Amino acid sequence: MNVECTRLPSGLTVVTENMPHLESVALGTWIKSGSRNETEAEHGIAHLLEHMAFKGTNTRTARQIAEQIENVGGEVNAATSTETTSYYARVLKDNVPLAVDILADILTDSVFDEEELEREKHVILQEIGAADDTPDDVVFDRFSEQAYRGQTIGRSILGTPETVKSFSSDQIRAYLSRNYTTDRMFVVAAGKVDHDAFVKQVEQRFASLPTTPSATPVMDAAHYTGGESREERDLMDTQVLLGFEGKAYHMRDFYCSQILANILGGGMSSRLFQEVREIRGLCYSVYAFHWGFSDTGIFGIHAATGGENLPELVPVIIDELRKASDHIDQQEIERSRAQIRAQLLMGQESPAARAGQIARQMMLYGRTIPNQEMMERLAGITTDRLTDLAGRLFFDTVPTLSAIGPMDHLVPLDDIKGALTTQPAGIRKAVG
Repeated sequence: MNVECTRLPSGLTVVTENMPHLESVALGTWIKSGSRNETEAEHGIAHLLEHMAFKGTNTRTARQIAEQIENVGGEVNAATSTETTSYYARVLKDNVPLAVDILADILTDSVFDEEELEREKHVILQEIGAADDTPDDVVFDRFSEQAYRGQTIGRSILGTPETVKSFSSDQIRAYLSRNYTTDRMFVVAAGKVDHDAFVKQVEQRFASLPTTPSATPVMDAAHYTGGESREERDLMDTQVLLGFEGKAYHMRDFYCSQILANILGGGMSSRLFQEVREIRGLCYSVYAFHWGFSDTGIFGIHAATGGENLPELVPVIIDELRKASDHIDQQEIERSRAQIRAQLLMGQESPAARAGQIARQMMLYGRTIPNQEMMERLAGITTDRLTDLAGRLFFDTVPTLSAIGPMDHLVPLDDIKGALTTQPAGIRKAVG
């Protein structure tokens, strides 16, 4: 890897990876702050700030921001997640200074005009409405709310209509000054980029960033609670999400959890896909996932099926969870490693994916992780470690169930809890 890293005197970290065979550069600013850093009164403000950053600065209107980047064939966008926010662009190599200038402008000199703010609130209210009309989005939001009841980490990123309507420009500035400081920000570029020239551009244009927060950044420790959310809706399918507390990024079992999720439901050859869809024909799509956060994680299984198949769906899923705690083939581990390795290497052929990967590693670990080191971590995962992990993750723990759609035939949560024990009583007896 041609990765170079420079920490500026201001505390801002600049990282590049030169990919000389390309003619373009993907670059951006990643901030170690997201919806989880909001106070109760700020629910949704991190996402609103991401929108408002593009609505005009002291030197550019919203239209000029869009036109200047698109006049050179580039693109610019942003994203808010639970623990991070990113502002990124992709341009041809000669237009990197322009992209740096625009990103710095929107992050250091936005005006947060009140009229623009009211218009953007209306846009986000429509976004909230659209998300509520999408059952497979709703089921994940309800899941998080139950998994982390009453906590910031369990709240939706978009906020609520009430909180979004209440925000003022001063509140946005307060959140910005508390969280967008040099010690929490990383400027990353991947593609045909010269590190020294890029560092100089960033140092000059981001010089006005605050080096210390105006107040202590907020982030309460996560406490997984588990629970249940059922929402009756007149839909063709019922969206079902069954999950458990997973592992944080820094925990020993994090990579083991990623492998386990892949074996259970990471592709067409996975156990859940083969058993639930191919053999039994219970649903069109079923998959498993593992999300890591800084101090917790989520291991989940998502599926959607019609009412006639609903009584059988959850028992079959639990059967597969129990089988995973009993036995995993070495061949399954090798296939999962191969899939992860291929995803890793294929992603590195994209400058945008590579920039994002570098930024995440810098935020989580304070350094980039070479491919060889990543594969060595995966190589240490054995069948015994996986079966032991499955037993600890899925059984004698508190599950979280989220479902939306017709509810008549969905298994009661108490029956699911009864099946998810290490007692000898069979799953069919407890759930079926």
